[in-house]
Amino acid sequence: MLQELAIKNFAIIHELRLEFENGMTVLTGETGAGKSIIIDAVGLLAGGRGSSEFIRHGETKCSLEGLFTIPKDSNVYSVLAEYDIEAEEQTLLLQRDIHTNGKNVCRVNGRLVTTAILRHIGENMIDIHGQNEHQELMRPEQHLSMLDQFSKKQIEPLSQKYLLAYQAYQEAKQAYDKWESSEQALAQRLDMLTFQVADIFSAELSIGEEESLMEEKNRLVNYQKIMNALSASYEALQGEEGAGLDLIGVAMTEIETIDEMDRKYKELSETITNSYFALQEVASDLHREMDQLAWDENRLNEIETRLELLTQMKRKYGSTIDEVLQYFEEISEELSQLENHEGHAEALAEKLATAEAEVMKTGQKLSQIRHKVATQLEKEILVQLKELYMEKVLFEIRFNNTPEVEKNIQAYHEAGVDQIEFYISANPGEPLKPLAKTASGGELSRIILAMKTIFSKNQGITSIIFDEVDTGVSGRVAQAIATKIHSVAIHSQVLCITHLPQVAAMADHHLFIAKVPVGNRTETTVVALDKPEKIEEIARMLSGTQITKLTLEHAKELLTLAEKEKK
Repeated sequence: MLQELAIKNFAIIHELRLEFENGMTVLTGETGAGKSIIIDAVGLLAGGRGSSEFIRHGETKCSLEGLFTIPKDSNVYSVLAEYDIEAEEQTLLLQRDIHTNGKNVCRVNGRLVTTAILRHIGENMIDIHGQNEHQELMRPEQHLSMLDQFSKKQIEPLSQKYLLAYQAYQEAKQAYDKWESSEQALAQRLDMLTFQVADIFSAELSIGEEESLMEEKNRLVNYQKIMNALSASYEALQGEEGAGLDLIGVAMTEIETIDEMDRKYKELSETITNSYFALQEVASDLHREMDQLAWDENRLNEIETRLELLTQMKRKYGSTIDEVLQYFEEISEELSQLENHEGHAEALAEKLATAEAEVMKTGQKLSQIRHKVATQLEKEILVQLKELYMEKVLFEIRFNNTPEVEKNIQAYHEAGVDQIEFYISANPGEPLKPLAKTASGGELSRIILAMKTIFSKNQGITSIIFDEVDTGVSGRVAQAIATKIHSVAIHSQVLCITHLPQVAAMADHHLFIAKVPVGNRTETTVVALDKPEKIEEIARMLSGTQITKLTLEHAKELLTLAEKEKK
């Protein structure tokens, strides 16, 4: 249940902290006082869509906090475990900040989470029913999800299995359709790939070849310059006149005569000796290079021709030879697939047939469960509607799928093969007609309340919020709705915004919402009413602005009757 709610800089609320009790709590007050704002705040804590428009004028952010207690057997624990969030002492703190730049910061027990995670947790704790549910009830495409919600534990596992099968079918169908619809393009692609594979293959490319050829070309183009440099270097080291090595040899011999006299001389001797032998080896390398160096004009032409071919390959197939070779591997694999077109098409067709069979098999099982659940829901709704003075009503859930429809894969969609619609006959002798076309506002309110009364027993939701779902009713129906809302509060905490005095009288707790001027601004205040104040507020709801002795007596009578009804 929602234990505490803290709101700061939200809409016209500057700062507000509320404590809630178990059972049924009503929120009343003049239109525009801020009742729905409080419900909006709870909705955002449950992961509802946030907007900077919620921020109080002149502020940079709004902050919301909700402290919840969770029963030991709640489904919330499995959701928290999924995200590795701990709930100490069966409590959960939800926090959400919305900034003017649109940034949302959400926390669960101090841990940062995304709004999607907050929504996943919130939808297992809080159920908000507002006037927009009238609109959902008027949309037949929403009826299937309502049926699934009624028996979620029974339907959801198979529904998830079906969804996976349907997604696999869609992928298989797209792959097969793409293959089938591009036969001509595939033939053209086959011709092009055949040419490209042959073209690259005949070039006999190898990694590093281009760099090696460039080095060889550089040597041939600069033959004379290289030969001159090698000859001069060799002559300087080991020529006939003034050879460098001979002179270093003299130095080596002379220094050896004194190398025992001082450690420094020894080091000099070693350095000169090492240098002498190193240069002697260099001279040998220079001589070898001169012997191997040769001018070959034909070889230069061959290299230039080969480099031109490599340039063409890069121009056509990649910016480097490595890329050309990688492209060659890719198109070779694709060519192999295209050349085995028939076998690949058969494999795709087989995969599609298997996926289609799985969709139909799972979808029909799901439909069978839904038919059983629909029969159960029909019976329970009729019982609830009779208690809401709709004892003559007929209610039916109609499925459009027949055995012929179930054999047609085109009839299957993400939620299965079923398409359902609620039918109703509110008056004896009248045929059943689509609910969306025949039900009045008051009838819709009672049907919604009947559903929520049934669902609250099965869903394990800790807090249920009714936002003016009693619209369009009065008199004894209003009293029946009040009793029904209170019965829901037996299984879950109920917060209820209402304008009906009968509903307010049935509440276990009563909060009065008002707007008050503070300086040049307007703020929302909330007051928990004691019994005398509750009598006065119900009297106001009965008569409007002017409260008379008679309306006060009527209010007392409503409260007395409500106490008897609750007992």
